[in-house]
Amino acid sequence: MSHLRLTLSIATILLLATTSVFAGGLYLPEIGTPISVGTAGVGNVTNDFSADSVVTNPAGMTGIESDSALFGLQAVIPTVRFDSDIATAGGSDGGNAGFVSAIPSIFVVKTLGEDWRLGLGITAPLGGGGDYGKDFVGRYQAQRSVLAGLGFAPAVAYKVNEKLSLGAGISFIYSNLDLDIAINQPGEADGQVNIDKIDDWGTQGFFGATYKATDRLTFGVLYKTESDVELEGDIGFKNMVGPLDPITANLDEVEVDFSYPQMIQVGLKYKLNDSTVIMADVDWEEWSAFGDTRLGIEGIGGGGKVTTFDRDWDDTWHVGLAMGHKFANKQIVSWGVAYDSSPVSDSKRTADLPVDEQFRLSAAYGGEISDKLDFALGTTFLWLGKGKMDQEAGGERFKGEFSTNNIIFSSATMNHKF
Repeated sequence: MSHLRLTLSIATILLLATTSVFAGGLYLPEIGTPISVGTAGVGNVTNDFSADSVVTNPAGMTGIESDSALFGLQAVIPTVRFDSDIATAGGSDGGNAGFVSAIPSIFVVKTLGEDWRLGLGITAPLGGGGDYGKDFVGRYQAQRSVLAGLGFAPAVAYKVNEKLSLGAGISFIYSNLDLDIAINQPGEADGQVNIDKIDDWGTQGFFGATYKATDRLTFGVLYKTESDVELEGDIGFKNMVGPLDPITANLDEVEVDFSYPQMIQVGLKYKLNDSTVIMADVDWEEWSAFGDTRLGIEGIGGGGKVTTFDRDWDDTWHVGLAMGHKFANKQIVSWGVAYDSSPVSDSKRTADLPVDEQFRLSAAYGGEISDKLDFALGTTFLWLGKGKMDQEAGGERFKGEFSTNNIIFSSATMNHKF
C-alpha cells in the first residue's frame, strides 16, 4: 500500500502538468491570416472571401469565386515573467518562461461549379510552451513543457440558395509533448521526471453556416465537436532515492487521456457602405468538460497504475468587435478587440499553464500586387491576465502573479487566385 500511494502521488504530479499544457489555455483564434490576426479573430466566423475560411467557417468558402491558395507565416512572441511573494522551497522566478516560435500555414479552396467548394487547411494549431528553469519556485508543479502539433483539415461547402450556405470539415491533429517536473525528496537532491515526446493522432469535427439576411448583413455560426486525445510515450526518472527509487525504476511508459471541449461561435458582419464593414462575435467553450482526465503509468513487463484528476475548470465565454475599411486604391486596413473569460479561479490556477482572462488588440494592412496576387501583414497583442497563483506542490508552497504576461502574434500572408 505504501508503494501504491507513492506511485499514485507521482501520477498526480504528472497529471497536474500534462493536462493543462495540452489544453493550450483556450482555443486561440490566431491562425496567421489577416482575418484572424487583424480582427482579433472576430472576423473568422463570417469570413466568406478568404481561403482560411476552410477552418474558421467552411460555409464561407462559397463566397470565393475562383480557385485560390493562401500562404502564411506567423511568429508567436511571448513574454511571461512570474513574480513570487512566497516560495518555501526557495529557487528563482524563472525569468521569461516563454519562447519564440514560428507557425507556417496554407489554405486552398477549389471551386466545383456554382454551389460546391472543397478546401484544405494545413497549419500548426498547437505549439509553444513554457520553460521556467530547473530552479523555479514552482518546480514541483512544472519546470518545462513544450508542445508541438501539425493539423490537416479538409472541408466541403454547399450553397443552398443565395442566402444560406453550409459547410463541414474534420481536423486531423498530430500532437506531441515534452515535459520536465521536479520531485521533492526532503533531505536529498530533487528527483526528476521527464516525459519525452508522448504523442497521438486525434480528430475533431467542425460545422458551419452563413446566412445573408440582406445585401449588407451576414450572420455566421461555427460548431466544433468534443475531441478525445490519448497521448502515449516514454517516461523517465532521474536521481530518485529511498522507496521511490525501486518503484520508478520499473516505470517506463505513460498515457494521458483527456478531451478538447466542444465550442460554438456566432457572429455578424454589416456593411456600413461600399468601403467599410463592422464585425462582432460571441462564443461559448465547454472547458468544464476538459478537467476530467485519466493518467496511466505502466512498468516494465506489464502492470501499471491509473489515476484520474478533475482540474475544476469552468466554461468560458468570448466577445469581440472589429472593423475593416477598403480604400479606393484597394488597400485594406482592419482592427479588432476581444475579451475571453478565465476558465479557472485564482485558487485552482497552476504553474504549468496559468490561464487567466484574455484581452486582444489587433490590426492588419493588406493590398494587391496584381489581379491574382495580394498580400497582408497583421499583428495581435494578447494580454493573458495577472495569472495569480497560490499553490502547494511537493509539500512546498509558492504564491505570486505575473508581472508581465502577454503574447505578440505577427503574421505575413500571400494570397493567389488561379
